[in-house]
Amino acid sequence: MKDNFNNIISSNQAVLVDFFATWCGPCQQMPPILSQLKKLTGDKLRIIKIDIDKNQQLAQQYHVMSVPMLALFKNGKMLWRKAGAMPANVILNEINQYL
Repeated sequence: MKDNFNNIISSNQAVLVDFFATWCGPCQQMPPILSQLKKLTGDKLRIIKIDIDKNQQLAQQYHVMSVPMLALFKNGKMLWRKAGAMPANVILNEINQYL
């Protein structure tokens, strides 16, 4: 998973990573929000989900202390991160400068 993850975030397309856990209530609110965000951004943004319980090494590497945690990557660099569920328009306002 780690090699595949590194290949995905090394793209010159912006990649939003949703670090989540199946037992997390706010995480369960994110799928429709991320769908809406995808509709707003189209091809400018790729969205992937990482289950921190199944990918503990990645969670540790990126210091995921609470979920959901969103992180934006481009060309292998983390450009933005924020923990907590938030509406699609708030996410878009925060990451738009990187798209």
